[in-house]
Amino acid sequence: MSEQDTAPVDFLREIVQADVAAGKNDGKVVTRFPPEPNGYLHIGHAKAICIDFGIAAEFGGECHLRMDDTNPAKESMEYVESIKEDVRWLGFDWGDRFHYAADYFEKMYDCAVTLIKQGDAYVCELSQDEWKEFRGVPTRPGKESPSRNRSVEENLDLFTRMRNGEFEDGSHCLRAKIDMSSPNLHMRDPVIYRVMRAHHYRVEDMWCIYPTYDFAHPLEDSFEEITHSLCTLEFEVHRPLYDWILDKLGIFHSRQIEFSRLNLTYTVMSKRKLLQLVEENLVDGWDDPRMPTICGLRRRGYTPESIREFSKRVGVTKVKSVTDVAVLEHCIREELNKTAPRFMAVQNPIKLIVTNFPEDKEELMECINNPEDPDAGTRQVPFTRELYIERDDFMEEPVKKFFRLAPGREVRLRYAFIIECTDVIKDDAGNITEIHCTYDPESRSGGPNAKRKVKGTIHWVSATKCVRAEARLYDRLFTFERPEEVEEGKEFTDYLNHDSLTVNEVMLEPSLADAKPGSRVQFERRGYFFVDPISSEPDKLVFNRIVPLRDTWAKLNKK
Repeated sequence: MSEQDTAPVDFLREIVQADVAAGKNDGKVVTRFPPEPNGYLHIGHAKAICIDFGIAAEFGGECHLRMDDTNPAKESMEYVESIKEDVRWLGFDWGDRFHYAADYFEKMYDCAVTLIKQGDAYVCELSQDEWKEFRGVPTRPGKESPSRNRSVEENLDLFTRMRNGEFEDGSHCLRAKIDMSSPNLHMRDPVIYRVMRAHHYRVEDMWCIYPTYDFAHPLEDSFEEITHSLCTLEFEVHRPLYDWILDKLGIFHSRQIEFSRLNLTYTVMSKRKLLQLVEENLVDGWDDPRMPTICGLRRRGYTPESIREFSKRVGVTKVKSVTDVAVLEHCIREELNKTAPRFMAVQNPIKLIVTNFPEDKEELMECINNPEDPDAGTRQVPFTRELYIERDDFMEEPVKKFFRLAPGREVRLRYAFIIECTDVIKDDAGNITEIHCTYDPESRSGGPNAKRKVKGTIHWVSATKCVRAEARLYDRLFTFERPEEVEEGKEFTDYLNHDSLTVNEVMLEPSLADAKPGSRVQFERRGYFFVDPISSEPDKLVFNRIVPLRDTWAKLNKK
């Protein structure tokens, strides 16, 4: 990690600093990132990764990567591998500290037995619907389960039989025996083990009972001697149970601290909803460049540096808030403005004929690769009689303040000559098919008229030398700013942006013929693009638009 990746001081770091200064845990700092492998990670997880690994690194500690795989019905090795790839890509390394919750199942079972022997857990036979009635509501105490006061011996026998597979799924569970009058519903005898016959991707069919997340989480932290268990704010209400379990068992007590989760405009951050988008084929898989998944952002062309910078700028607070997705887009623009080479590319072409330029002639124009990078150098682009320009750079009857090409008007072709429109060629339907112009040969850089001023400059490519490619113009996936807070009677999918992907053929200057998959470039005046390493082929490049050059949505929202 470089110095510029260091996050500013926040309340989490202040707590850790105070613990280190006080000599707590012998001054050690051990954090963990514990995703459940039931989906691909998204930008919200990226923030958590940066916090967990970042704080550990800043205090000379270590961060564990752990698969919290206690719900086998939804988990798979595919997700495990994707999580490892995403964390590595973001620039973090867990070394030999990679763990599975499943590897602790026997120890977790022993902990449950200990609670039973202490009279702190019991086997309950109420159904889920029955328990809803017994549990009550925060303003009204719950009722004790009829099983709550059975003997330790009975509970041990029943729990053993649960493990041996003698009971149907959902018929029995193990509950922590805490307080049925607690205003915190999570403390009203929560389930800590349930019967679940599901094949586990790691331990296969060894178990038919599985610990709940609330039981497994503090145990995993304790087994690994995690000093600071950093969680998002929704787990704050679970902390009393976290502490209760560790206190009752008398084992290493990690400290759970909560911070606000990341919420982004025009984005859903629920794994369940992201899975729905994938399963209903509303997107092209988890790595669709419109998805907020880390693999989707990676395929779109975002860099790990830009995501780490975004996480730093968002900061760490306890305040629930929503971050404008434009902040994320600004971070990648800011980076690529300094690093991405510029090229000319025409996305909606119309042919332009320079009538006074010889048909068999070609001149090489010297073009700057990146004006923000003095070491980027230059390249040469061929200028020929037949060119392509953007269709919207020409207007037959120009409106006020239109300073691009029009009949009788002059513009400068970027890095080349000044041209003047002399004629417009149309087909039988009245559609413009060609624009005819003349050029001023003295207006080239270094020529006598090089400094002659015209109001407009447009980009171009040679029609005879250009390279054809595919440009995928990705936009925000939703039209509604808060798709996770839709009005009654609506589904979040009702707000999908049906124009979130436009596929065009694009004409490129020949310098891009050898563009490498995974490289990032700027198409001048159009945006930043990424050569898709999955869809590109040797004879056909595919460019994904990462972001436009500026936030066009901000302009739309002001109208």
